[in-house]
Amino acid sequence: MATLPPAHRPPGPRGHGREIHTLAAFDAAVARPGSLAGHRIQSVDLTDRTFALLTAVTREAVFLGCRMEPEAAAKVRADGALVFPPVPELPFDPYRARLYTPEELFEGIAGTGYESTPDFLAYAWFGRTRSDGDIFSSMLRSLHDDAVSDALDEHLAKAPVVGVMGGHAMGRGTEAYAGAARLGRSLARAGLTVATGGGPGAMEAANLGAYLAPHPDEALAEALGLLAGAPSFTPSVTDWARAAFAVRARWPDGGDSVGIPTWFYGHEPPNPFAAHIAKYFANATREDGLLARSTAGVVFLPGAAGTVQEIFDNATPNYYASPGASTPMVLVDRAHWTTRLPAWPLLGALAADRPMAARIALVDSIDEAPSALARLGA
Repeated sequence: MATLPPAHRPPGPRGHGREIHTLAAFDAAVARPGSLAGHRIQSVDLTDRTFALLTAVTREAVFLGCRMEPEAAAKVRADGALVFPPVPELPFDPYRARLYTPEELFEGIAGTGYESTPDFLAYAWFGRTRSDGDIFSSMLRSLHDDAVSDALDEHLAKAPVVGVMGGHAMGRGTEAYAGAARLGRSLARAGLTVATGGGPGAMEAANLGAYLAPHPDEALAEALGLLAGAPSFTPSVTDWARAAFAVRARWPDGGDSVGIPTWFYGHEPPNPFAAHIAKYFANATREDGLLARSTAGVVFLPGAAGTVQEIFDNATPNYYASPGASTPMVLVDRAHWTTRLPAWPLLGALAADRPMAARIALVDSIDEAPSALARLGA
């Protein structure tokens, strides 16, 4: 069997076992024989670990955005390590090793408002650089999005994920919003990880339901009443987000779910009810990644152009019966998907005489969606 030459063969541990994301993991690695050889140290502040770096074996290691003293950086480079230095004055970390949290993205919302938060500052940077043709800016966006994808894969490893898709215009205080919240709660209580596009409207409602899944049923009704006072993220993202954080404070220790939003649509802030947020600059990467990771199926609530796009993005691997990619698809609201936006007739025509026909369903009400999803996945 042919083998790679030493310069191209990853030494030491492989896969996620080579990644170091914390100081504790760094300290444990330098205590072992072989030290840091071949490891990937990702966004760890190493300014207090100069002696360890000077004495560690760092050949073929990669340091991604790690702060370190100049003498330590010079030594690891001399060893043959690859060093990607931190980028100063950037409102986000392109090498980040973990998903975002609502608290991180909305830091400062309780004081000076949304315009001072890391989420808004990252979007403002994106707005300044997205069309300037600067390869450095586009490289930083790509590094960030790849790091987020890596963190998302690690977080969702082996989890049964169900996607919930729907429009951002669904307002708090409406029956449609309450139904989407009940759906998220039912799916979470069934042991599924709810994943949404991470924005307002139907997406927020599903994440809200998953967040309140560990709490008594009456918590959802009370939370819906509190949120109705700020029905939309327009005209004030600040008021909208503060209402959400008031609900989180009233019912702490919420359930797990994932939001996968994008800065591409800057008018859509992320919702604070997703426990883990994978936010992207590239919307195409975000869309494909959300659907590909929905391994237990996808529920499509009434929406507009974006939701229609997601239906047929998801239909393609089902149509071709791509190995490992076929997932149940449940469309909610017969009138919406057969009359207002007749996606269902086209979906049914595509599925005719193919295995895909057993993987799609159309239901009248949102409360029918969990049982339809379970039936298709059986």
